[in-house]
Formats: sequence, C-alpha cells, structure tokens
Amino acid sequence: MNDISLGISPCPNDTFMFYQLLHKSEWAEKLKANLTIADVEELNKLCLSESIDVSKVSFHVLGKLREKYFLLNSGSALGRGCGPLIICSEKNLQLSGKTIAVPGLNTTAYLLLKCYAPDDIEIKEMLFSDIMPAVKNGDVDAGLIIHESRFTYRDEGLELIADLGEWWETYSGLPIPLGGIIAKRSLPTELIKKIDTALKYSVTSALKSNWQTNDDMMKFILSNSQEILPEVLNSHIRTYVNDESIDLSMEGRKGIEKLFSVAEERGFIPKCDLPLFAPK
Repeated sequence: MNDISLGISPCPNDTFMFYQLLHKSEWAEKLKANLTIADVEELNKLCLSESIDVSKVSFHVLGKLREKYFLLNSGSALGRGCGPLIICSEKNLQLSGKTIAVPGLNTTAYLLLKCYAPDDIEIKEMLFSDIMPAVKNGDVDAGLIIHESRFTYRDEGLELIADLGEWWETYSGLPIPLGGIIAKRSLPTELIKKIDTALKYSVTSALKSNWQTNDDMMKFILSNSQEILPEVLNSHIRTYVNDESIDLSMEGRKGIEKLFSVAEERGFIPKCDLPLFAPK
C-alpha cells in the first residue's frame, strides 16, 4: 500500500466519506502519506495523465478513462435533487449566445451543460469558487455551479436558470451521476477489493456517526471546505452522501451507464467495451 497514491477533493462530501479511511482504518497512515487533496478539476487532469492510482474524478472524465480505470462500488456522488445549476443575475435569461462560466472542461457538470444548452454558447473556464463572484460582477452572463454553491447562490442575490439534475431525471428517469472514486486497472485485483471494502466501511461509519460533535472530524472537514456554516455543511453532506455512496444500486449503475451511452452517441467520450465497475 505504500506506493498507492490517493486523491480526494476538499468538498465536504469527500472529506466526510474518507475521514474514517484516512484516520481510523488499518490503512490510515499508509494512505495519508500519499494523499492529495485538490479541486476535482485538478484531480481530473491527474487522472487523465494517469498520475494517480486511486482518485475522486468527474464521471465525464471516467468516460474517457474506462480503458485505464475501474469505478469503485463505493464513494460515488449521485442521486436525485443534487445536480449542477445554471445561475445568473437576472430572471428569465436566455442562454443562446451567452457566455457561461464553468468549473472545468472535464467536469460532469460541463458534460451535462453541453447536452442541455444551445450550441452557440461561449464558455469561460474558472475555479468553481470564482463562478458566483464572476456572475455577480458581470464578467460572464451565467454560471454553472456545483458543490456548496448550490446552497448559497440565492443568498448572493442570484437567479436559477436551470437545474440540470432535474433535467436529467426527467430525460432519463434515473439518478444523476456526478463523481466517483476510480482505481487503476493495473493495480492488483485483491488490492482494489480491499480499498473498495475499506471505503464502504468508512462511508457507512461516517453516516452512522454523530459527526457534528466529532471535533477531529469537523476540523478535517472545515479545514478543507469553502463553506464553514454548519447548515451549509449539513445540506452538502446530506445531498451528496447517500446509500449510493455506500454501494451502488442497480438503478445507480444504470444512471452511470445511461450517461455514458448518451455521451458516446454525442461523440463526447470514446466507446469502451471493458467492464466498468470494480470487481467485488
């Protein structure tokens, strides 16, 4: 395990899910020594260059990496009512011809935007935490927001144009896949199974814990989060960590496969016939 590199995002759902694995499990010290905490777009790029063994990644990028990586059965962010939002500073804005800030060209949010929006939009890539200020300042016409921002945009006086999660659920009837934990296919099968099992234990333990009163756990979550308000952290974790994060259901798996099918048809990702999910 000493040579295994692990990447997670600083978002509360990731730090919440991985806390037990990083601090309380038998692999804590081994994984901690090789841990990278970085914005999901940075992790996407590390995975695209195959520079990391096990990592959080956007499903958009996994669609491009299926020949190199498995998707773990635990640790995914998907569900209902948790999709990215398109926001602006004025009501009833029409997207055609407008400039939209996006949190990275490799994000699942951007893939969903491409499937939803008119072809003549202009894209401006920026860090997800910079998007709402850019919309408020008029630097862009609209913004595609993810993570904690979906719970705070109204406090900033911004308006909702579209909830891409609702759009996806109406279109497909399935939960929306946002991000997951992937592992290199070149890793030993038994090691992949052990990591998957340890992560499942970590997520389950976190959900059963009284985490708001766990000082060490809260310190780890808060030290990495963009948001510090308890109600925002709670909403974020409740939205993105659920039964699908413990172990993907059949419906969850179908949602991921459907997204990849649509993206393949549109030419956004290459086709791949290899098994997607890590062996149990």
